Amino acid sequence: MCENTDAKQLAKDLLIFKQGQDSLFGESDGVEEGLEKIRSKMSDLTNIKNLHFLLGAGASADAIPAMEPLIKIVEDEVNSRNTEALVALEECAFSHHDLKEGFQAVKKHSPKNLENILGTLYSKRSYMNGVGEVDKINDYLINLIESQIYKSINIDCNASDAEKSLSLYKQLYQKLSLRNKDLARVNVFTTNNDLLSETALGYLNVNYNNGFSGGLSRTFNPARFSYTFSRKIDSNMEKYEPLENMVYLYKLHGSISWIESDDNSFFNIKEVDVEPTQAPPEKNILIYPTPLKQNKSLGSPYADLIREFQNKLLLQHGVLIVIGYSFSDEHINNAIYAALASNSSLSVVIFGDYYPTENLTKLTDRRIYQISGEIVENIDGGKESIKIHYFEYIVNNLIPDLDKSRDSDLLEDFISSLKQARGEK
Repeated sequence: MCENTDAKQLAKDLLIFKQGQDSLFGESDGVEEGLEKIRSKMSDLTNIKNLHFLLGAGASADAIPAMEPLIKIVEDEVNSRNTEALVALEECAFSHHDLKEGFQAVKKHSPKNLENILGTLYSKRSYMNGVGEVDKINDYLINLIESQIYKSINIDCNASDAEKSLSLYKQLYQKLSLRNKDLARVNVFTTNNDLLSETALGYLNVNYNNGFSGGLSRTFNPARFSYTFSRKIDSNMEKYEPLENMVYLYKLHGSISWIESDDNSFFNIKEVDVEPTQAPPEKNILIYPTPLKQNKSLGSPYADLIREFQNKLLLQHGVLIVIGYSFSDEHINNAIYAALASNSSLSVVIFGDYYPTENLTKLTDRRIYQISGEIVENIDGGKESIKIHYFEYIVNNLIPDLDKSRDSDLLEDFISSLKQARGEK
């Protein structure tokens, strides 16, 4: 007997699964049928030859504070006795009261957006430099905010506060690293500056290429992204096969572990070990979240990383899976637009529910998939609302184990259905 449609929740009422602007749910699909359709499509898409991920701040949100709560952290630091003491100790040409008023003046116009606050301060500094003047309060606030952002990113990835995020990254890379050897290795692009990816990959003993050489002095060379790491499979012949246990990692906005180097290396960027909670080094290389980051991204090493992003998206038969990214970076968005305009075999999967200014979510292009929504699950005896476009649900439920070949899955499905038809357990 069929389940009454009114008695069950329909997928189209709770979930979004669109190809272009067309829903892929049937009129009578329940939530479970809807989720199964999403899982099936994700299984197909992740078995395409060239698989790319773009991870934004949402992927690290359980361990790294977002911009809005970070404003409160910055404001508390501005008002703190520690800052008051530093202003007095450094014999600044302004008082602590002046500093607090300066912060409130700029915060008043962007009370929930630290990116805009920092952008305003940067713009004022640029103007003052242009007319040959200096605003010491403005410069002090920039340094204070950047220091707080750095401290919020430079966490102990093995601490209890980061346990959930690190576990999710481990699960993600465990699934991605042992991909079918006949397919290309996975490319993971991220705008995050934290070390959760590197920590998870190291814990799993997964080889990764992030553009830096090995050894005591780890220097940046984008040519390394074109290297294929192989192992010899026949001791009597020059016969090799690519390493399966491998991921390519591209940090598009730099990292807390990157610094400008005084060595005579070609790109003058070095990767170093950092201690959690330490102050940012003077020559740290990362792009702070401001509206001016498009300009900074034009220089090395960022231009090299964006070029790699563009080149990978131009590979035939590829899919880009976007998770936790807000589409607020024009240089990244433009690379995606250009790839879709010139590569007809590229598909893009966008996990998210609210991008009012993002054109990709408004196009009728059937190469673009959108997945989002909220379901209710029974957890520990109670009901809990879960967003399926959040990193946790995606990793646990929607990304398949990529070390299982499609042929093996089909065979297992056939045997299972045959047993059901025969009434066997």
